[in-house]
Amino acid sequence: MGWRTGAGGPHRARRRAGVPHSPILSSMRLKRLLAAWLCASLTVSPQAYAQASNAAVVKPGAAPPMAAQPAPAPSSPAPNAANAAPVLVSGPFDDSADPVVPASIAQGVFGTYGGAQSRFSAQGQAGAASSSSSGNTSVRAPAWVPQLPDLGDGSGGALTPQAERRIGERVMREIRRDPDYIGDWLVRDYLNSVAARLAAAASAQFIGAYRPDFDLFAIRDGQINAFSLPGGFIGVNSGLIVVTQTESELASVLGHEMGHVLQRHIARMLSQSERTGLAALAGVLFGILAGVLAHSGDLGAGIALGSQAYAVDSQLRFSRAAEHEADRVGFQLLTGAGYDPWGMVAFFERLERDSMEDTGVPAYARTHPLTGERIADMQDRARRAAYRQPRQAPEYGFVRARVRVLQDRTRNEYIDEVSRLRSELEDRTALNVAANWYGIAYAQLLLERYDDATASLANARAAFAKFEAADGSKTRSSPSLDVLAVDIARRSGRTDDAVRLAEAAHKAWPGSHAATDALLQALIAARRFKEAQTLARSETEAEPQQDAWWLYLAQASAGLGDALTQHRAMAEKLALDGAWPSAIRQLKEARDMKSVGYYDLSTIEARLHDFEARYQQERQDEKDEGRG
Repeated sequence: MGWRTGAGGPHRARRRAGVPHSPILSSMRLKRLLAAWLCASLTVSPQAYAQASNAAVVKPGAAPPMAAQPAPAPSSPAPNAANAAPVLVSGPFDDSADPVVPASIAQGVFGTYGGAQSRFSAQGQAGAASSSSSGNTSVRAPAWVPQLPDLGDGSGGALTPQAERRIGERVMREIRRDPDYIGDWLVRDYLNSVAARLAAAASAQFIGAYRPDFDLFAIRDGQINAFSLPGGFIGVNSGLIVVTQTESELASVLGHEMGHVLQRHIARMLSQSERTGLAALAGVLFGILAGVLAHSGDLGAGIALGSQAYAVDSQLRFSRAAEHEADRVGFQLLTGAGYDPWGMVAFFERLERDSMEDTGVPAYARTHPLTGERIADMQDRARRAAYRQPRQAPEYGFVRARVRVLQDRTRNEYIDEVSRLRSELEDRTALNVAANWYGIAYAQLLLERYDDATASLANARAAFAKFEAADGSKTRSSPSLDVLAVDIARRSGRTDDAVRLAEAAHKAWPGSHAATDALLQALIAARRFKEAQTLARSETEAEPQQDAWWLYLAQASAGLGDALTQHRAMAEKLALDGAWPSAIRQLKEARDMKSVGYYDLSTIEARLHDFEARYQQERQDEKDEGRG
């Protein structure tokens, strides 16, 4: 269904002439195989997942993979709680107003719970409220987060968070290969910064009985929707980001999704019947994945509903209780994180109005049905919330404008986007003048009109500085502005300027993945391989799960002629992509080099053994799933 707003422009066709098709979307065979695997993976005995060797997983926060590591002990299955155990609902709700949540939530509930480890640092939580003024939108270091005591697994051990994370990571490998996956660091940093603020609010209010590991990403799709995958991965359609008009509106959607996660709706659904629940969950995940791959919310809902036909005798496709609960948890996160409590009301009301005026229903309303009762509940809560003057993070406007451009694919579409952004400035309908100029500059960069991009970026900086000065803020820049300046200089061939600008951006925004990425690209473009290798190596040690850092380390090492480090870094990158045979081959090439020393040889052998064990484990899992 198309979606039209003054800011977002008309809904664009996803496939146009001359645009290469995704191997996932263009191959029905691959879709069927992937979907069949996903269903089968959830219909096998849950103990098979719970007792699987941890050697098959690269765990977040582990020691740098280049070092030899002892084999970890197998994970223990979660304790099996009685089905009659009370559902754990944490947090200071209005208990008298909350609906009673049944022990078994309808299988169509949108949202899953995440892994057991948190990416959100104490520093990130402490600085969450100030991040809007500083513009530093990345939270990187893991740390302990206060939580309630563990009173048992409400799912009865049907699917442990560790098993769910493994499933999610394997599904994400496929999604990242889709050209519609937006891997842009500025977008990812911003979405995860909002999630960090909301998660910090959940922790401060003791909402949720575990520490989820949320990982947010964007998909190039004009439909207004958001979705969850196993293991805490949350996808946000570009259309949803563009249609929001304030940061609080976007945060309200993310808060609602995180409400489903924190309240473990699917796990609670499984507690009533482990066998039925696992089969139903397989159908739900099959439907979600099919909808993601086909960019069709209707398709995903249809598949999920059809697979549950035998189990829905007493359940609705959507559980009103679950939606109410997610709304209320999301509202608490929204207000606790300092956002405007009316953001959720405004977003829901606009969707309801537009769904009445249009011939179709927005994808978000189909997967999260809006009712007058839900909207009235949020209105009542917003009226009773304490008044505050929320300050919108500068990055919201820039990222929203960047996503507007990222929705396009061809030169003509970029030109059309520039015209729309200019028209909004001329008609004085632009929500954010600086952001519109930024979007123009970014589109001009993609059009290779570097001088025009430089001039437009200067206009964006001037408008931003004027607004910040009028608002009494000392902020005069942002990661988006500084990183775009680096990209313009590098792509126009001014490599020395690019390095200088990138070093300044990295110093100004040390927590920004985008600034680090820009500096690494600039150093490699300037053939300053030694500096690039040093920086990339430090990033792989800090974040061994980010495949981008391993790729830069391999590129810098290749430039230096350091073949040993190049092979080892590429092996780690390929392993994170799930390309085990290629990763093993890279390690064997490193092992067979004549110049390799005894210490390096021993660590390579240990890593090679680890990779081969993981590869064999995944192959065995696939065979077991096929038999299941």
